[in-house]
Amino acid sequence: MTTADVDSERPGTGAESSPKESEGFDVFRDDWGIPHLRAGSALALARAQGHNAALDRAWQVETERHRVLGTTAAYLGAEALGWDRFARRARLADTARRCYERLTPETAAWVRAYVDGVNAGLAEGAARAPEFAAAGLAPGRWEPWTPLGVWLSTHILFAGFPTKLWREEVARRLGDDRATLFATDGPGTSGSNGWLLTGARTTTGAPVIAGDPHRFIEDPGVYQQIRLACPEFDVVGLAVPGVPGIAHFGHAGGVAWAITNAMADYQDLYREQVRRTADGGVEALGPDGWYRVHAHTETVEVAGGEPETVEIVETDRGPVIIGDVTGEADGDSADAPVVVSLRYPPRVTGDLGFDVLPALLRARTVADLDTALDGWVEPVNVVLAADTTGATLHRVAGHVPVRSHENRLRVVPAHDPAYAWREGAEPTPRTEVDTATGTAVMANERGLAAPLGIEFAPPHRAHRIRELLGTPPGAGARGLTGPPWSAGDMAAVHTDTRLASSRQLLSLLAWAPDLGPDAERLRDRLLRWDRHMDADSTAATLYSRLRADVVHRLAAHPALRPVTGDADPWRSPAYPPLFRPWLAAVPRIGYALETLLTVGLLPYEDRLAIVAASAEAVAANRDAPLPWGEVHRVAPWQALPGAASEEVWPGLAGDHDCVLSTSSVPGITDLFARGPAARYVWDLARREDSLWVVPFGASGVPGSAHHRDQSDLWASGRPAPVTTDWNLLHRTEESTTTMTTTPEPTVSTVVPALRPAVHEQKVEGFGVVRLVPVDPAADADLLHGWVTEERARFWGMADHTREQVQEIYEFVDSLPTHHAYLALRDGVPAALFQTYEPDADPVGECYDVQPGDFGIHLLIAPAEGEGAGAGAVKGYTDALLTAFIGYVFSDPAHLRVVVEPDARNEKALARMVRVGFELGPEIEKPEKTARLAFLTRAALGLA
Repeated sequence: MTTADVDSERPGTGAESSPKESEGFDVFRDDWGIPHLRAGSALALARAQGHNAALDRAWQVETERHRVLGTTAAYLGAEALGWDRFARRARLADTARRCYERLTPETAAWVRAYVDGVNAGLAEGAARAPEFAAAGLAPGRWEPWTPLGVWLSTHILFAGFPTKLWREEVARRLGDDRATLFATDGPGTSGSNGWLLTGARTTTGAPVIAGDPHRFIEDPGVYQQIRLACPEFDVVGLAVPGVPGIAHFGHAGGVAWAITNAMADYQDLYREQVRRTADGGVEALGPDGWYRVHAHTETVEVAGGEPETVEIVETDRGPVIIGDVTGEADGDSADAPVVVSLRYPPRVTGDLGFDVLPALLRARTVADLDTALDGWVEPVNVVLAADTTGATLHRVAGHVPVRSHENRLRVVPAHDPAYAWREGAEPTPRTEVDTATGTAVMANERGLAAPLGIEFAPPHRAHRIRELLGTPPGAGARGLTGPPWSAGDMAAVHTDTRLASSRQLLSLLAWAPDLGPDAERLRDRLLRWDRHMDADSTAATLYSRLRADVVHRLAAHPALRPVTGDADPWRSPAYPPLFRPWLAAVPRIGYALETLLTVGLLPYEDRLAIVAASAEAVAANRDAPLPWGEVHRVAPWQALPGAASEEVWPGLAGDHDCVLSTSSVPGITDLFARGPAARYVWDLARREDSLWVVPFGASGVPGSAHHRDQSDLWASGRPAPVTTDWNLLHRTEESTTTMTTTPEPTVSTVVPALRPAVHEQKVEGFGVVRLVPVDPAADADLLHGWVTEERARFWGMADHTREQVQEIYEFVDSLPTHHAYLALRDGVPAALFQTYEPDADPVGECYDVQPGDFGIHLLIAPAEGEGAGAGAVKGYTDALLTAFIGYVFSDPAHLRVVVEPDARNEKALARMVRVGFELGPEIEKPEKTARLAFLTRAALGLA
């Protein structure tokens, strides 16, 4: 690379100078509309990235925010209800809040800056995106912890914990020794390819890293091509919209990195025994006996349907995600109702690994990257990295808890201490890049990460990549010329379509007895087939037909009947619909077909007979097979209200076990929902020779010139160049130096759960109650909703507007003698609590104020409000009062609590007496007739 080349890449050089103000930023785009962001500081750059995500991906990032909160059904309808129930029950948002609180101040400021950018751009981004109008949805406001929630919700299913439910059903129906019979890279997991060539194997003498993450294909795509440049760093890579930085695939100039899913097991399912108590609470059986657990209810709104109430229960293992609490104890017998809790590392440790993200951007060498990755949490990944010195890295990164091997296999009993997590985490394996071959490969196979998991991808992709890379270009990989390898040569590996897993089925076909003439011709054709799932191959389509028929005949075989047909686990009402992809027998058989045709579950003669019968059936089909690319089309997931898109999606070559892993579901459909969510080639010699592509385009805005302009490239396997010369980029009008930023968080700038508490108290059997100051502006909507309900008529604000409510609490906030607090139960707003000094309040004119008197007001949140649950748990208000009184009497100067509820509020008066208050006289106030009540320290034994 020449000096001129280096200068043209630097953030402060090029046709346009960088912003003069460190808080501003510039936005450039290449010919594909890919954003290149440049700013004067890392914080300004984070704001720029958030702002760009809001403009280019407004609908996508807002959908992700709603997924974190479990509120997507409110605009997507009943089909989104399954996810919303899970998100609420798994407590994703609350976990994200916890993890945000544990960030270092520097990382927290960086994340907040990103959120500032999102909030600043959302209104404009939403105006560009027609989905908002179609859904009748207005953009919301992002909280500082929202990006952590996006990351968590995106990856919570990566480890495939629902597979344990499938193994549990298989073991119960077929026997414990068959629990892993169907083990393979199943429908819910996510895989990838990645490979590294050392400088000894490349045309430039510098390393090359390439690969493609295989995920569910989404529209817009889950990965965004982006460049982030400031004086501290200049990184190109694939970002996750809604999350700052570049986590998984990046090139920082001096060092580049990529990951694949390690297929580690780091989430556990516990079989719980729970029961309802007489007062409406919930108890669970633990190693030390029955104990009270957290429980509250939330309401999920459903577009076009009735709201649904969800009970949130969390035991000492984790949140309950399957099953409901009944009136009596649920036993541990086979017939007992299924109640299962989920234990996952961030919920336990309060750490999502976000402190790693800015460190990755600042990495200059493999050693820097390696040190940063020691703090990685999830998902657990295999990492390949290299730098310009030739140094390489091949390791696992992530948090795998230490516990019994049985935890990884099955649902384990919650009350047995043998299955508890132990201190620390499993060591993460690492190895050296093979100097003899100059290559390293990662493709989710049982390799480096084997000690950390149970199920891995079949080895075919990894073996094929090694085979291709072990052969000089042109000799083994079709379409390549001339050794050694260049960045441009990597496309032939990315797009290789050989299906090695077809061997066993074709071998049985070769020996299938007594075939008729048509079936003989089919056999001859398939045995002559080159086993490449090419887009123009009709033989590939015939093979898929044969495979699908074999899958269904296997499903009908008596040996598998206990898990198929009417007995199929996916039909069980015990499991939420969200987990059906992991519990459906036919897809499981399809993905495990190679194993089921090899092992001794079925006699060899039965396997031959099944394949022969399938050959006859397929041969009898007189419909001429279409080319594979005509039937094997992508079926992306889209968060669209109402009718599904009628867009005709591209057809591709490849199949599940090809390097070009476009995963249809054998026996179900030839369409594929999982495939290369991006492709990348990182050249460590010249970054500008790097390459990348995504399925559709850089923009998530329908109708944009860059909404679909990469589709043809992606479908044909041609990558786009990574442009790094600022002089070749186009500066846009999105640049700004005047964006409003959020200052260091104070009481009034953060979500209630993240504000400093004036008091925190754990109430046994109820949860943790925290009192945080009211922010009149930020909390106006919440408070207005509470005080204007009919049930709050005694509060005296039933006819107030939102603005009037805000003004009242701004006035209260200005007084040194009066204070307003939100009471949070386990982070969720549960009540409004106000305190005052009686001699500075009109009530002081109505009775003889004594030294040490301290007045309080209390308004419980709506019974059916999100996170409230006052109507669902007996003793709810008493539990809150316990915390409030604890706060008041924590100050020794407070000798007596004074309350003055409306004299007509018989429930409130009865509650006060029950707690220990002594009723006083009625008093006349301008707005009501009140009844005084007093609670002394002596009454509580505190004198």
